[in-house]
Amino acid sequence: MGKVEVGEVFTITDENDEEQEVEVLAAMTLDDSEYVAVGFVEDIGQENNEDIDVFFLKVDEEGDFDAIESDDEFDKVSSKFDEMMDEEEEANQN
Repeated sequence: MGKVEVGEVFTITDENDEEQEVEVLAAMTLDDSEYVAVGFVEDIGQENNEDIDVFFLKVDEEGDFDAIESDDEFDKVSSKFDEMMDEEEEANQN
């Protein structure tokens, strides 16, 4: 798999071995690691975007998705994503 792009749709297997389609909502680099924020395609397609569950995944060297293992790493990625969304919202208001 190559570089992950915002808007791409992937199928992942959840903890119950069920396949779910997710769309990449954001991609970011933090501390020399690549991360993506994804949401379920089914949720994104609904009219009310306020209630979308967002998940963060680490992109490994082969471009595959891995779970974020530590709370500290998750907190850093979550904070960076929030900053990106705030910046995008401010840019859209101008």
